[in-house]
Amino acid sequence: LQTRGRYKSKLHGATDYFVGLTVEQKCELAERELTEMKDEIQRMKEDLEQTLQNLEAVIEEADVWWSDVKKAISDFEKDIISTISRKKGSIIASEKLLRYMEEKNRQRDLLREKLRLKNYLLKGYKKKLHQQLRQKEQVEETLCEVRLQQLQVKNAQYLEKIDEKNQELLQLKLTSGKTVQALNFYKRRLQDAMETSTSLMKDISQRKELLEKIEREAAVVEEQRAEAERVNQQLWKQLSDYSVPPVLSYVQKKMAVTDLKNSLKAWERKVAVAEMSLHSYCRAWNQVKMSCNQH
Repeated sequence: LQTRGRYKSKLHGATDYFVGLTVEQKCELAERELTEMKDEIQRMKEDLEQTLQNLEAVIEEADVWWSDVKKAISDFEKDIISTISRKKGSIIASEKLLRYMEEKNRQRDLLREKLRLKNYLLKGYKKKLHQQLRQKEQVEETLCEVRLQQLQVKNAQYLEKIDEKNQELLQLKLTSGKTVQALNFYKRRLQDAMETSTSLMKDISQRKELLEKIEREAAVVEEQRAEAERVNQQLWKQLSDYSVPPVLSYVQKKMAVTDLKNSLKAWERKVAVAEMSLHSYCRAWNQVKMSCNQH
């Protein structure tokens, strides 16, 4: 138990020394300590079972001894007490008592010699067990020191790995920061490109509509051009078939047109006079209607 106490104190000291370990390393140390505690509990159970077996053996020995005592009491009462109770058997009882006492003394001496020899053997066995226990304690202390040194070496290795991982993590953080900056830059460029694309799509849509309108207008113009070309062909045909009338006919027609224009003006004056007369007649008619209505 003292050895286990020393081992525990060393282990707790090592645990205090390894406070700066990571969670995984702490879990590994805790698992090892839990395994050792389980082993220690198992050893304690074995010790308790051994103690229980020893106690059971002692109880069994006490039962045997008590059976012998009860048998001796029974024999004593049967051989001595029953003889003493008879008056004539006092001398015989005294002799039996002496022989009984001598026999018991001889048995006691034999038992004492037997126990002394057994005690001697047990002392030698105990000495041997103490030597084995000291050797085992020395081996355990050596193993604990070796294990502690191994843990220290592993801790140094883990610390180096942790430093390396921290450096890698710092480098990754720097790289991540640069990557985030580049990502934000490209996001802004992508947003600008999307806005430009949207504007271009809108412009393309407008231009498509304008193109469709121009195509429709071009189709209409083409139809008008075809119609104009047809009319032009007709005019060219008429022009090719045209013949200049004589001058006298032209003068006559010109005079006829002048006469028609003069007639037209005369008729226009007559129409104006008729409209004025109509207006005067309408006013007179209205006055007549008003006078009729009054009456």
